[in-house]
Amino acid sequence: MSPTDRDRDILSLNQAMLESVAKGDWRSYAAFCDDDLSCFEAETNGVLAEGLPFHRYYFELPADSNANPVNVSMARPHLRWLSEDAVVLSYTRLTQRLAGGEPMTTSCCETRVWQRQNGTWKQVHVHRS
Repeated sequence: MSPTDRDRDILSLNQAMLESVAKGDWRSYAAFCDDDLSCFEAETNGVLAEGLPFHRYYFELPADSNANPVNVSMARPHLRWLSEDAVVLSYTRLTQRLAGGEPMTTSCCETRVWQRQNGTWKQVHVHRS
């Protein structure tokens, strides 16, 4: 089944959010998120983290002066529309970078819940493993 316009909109929005993470662009990332974003990630050690301060910490770590460009993409994205204003997006996130001069690709599985709030899509929950 080919993606609809609304599917493409969410996929583009999510891709832009992933690119903000890869660039370490806190301002852009925060604009994609609800203030009380919740998440389960490896960094939470199985505990539900709530709010943007948890995420901001990682954006504020010192930058690697030898950092190389990073490419992020979504493999096999799956959208489940809960309503016109809520969608669950699941995919495998592929991250490509150079490590010691050698190309390296890592992957993780992500589920992100997007909700339209006052006409703007906001990420409200993330589950990454």
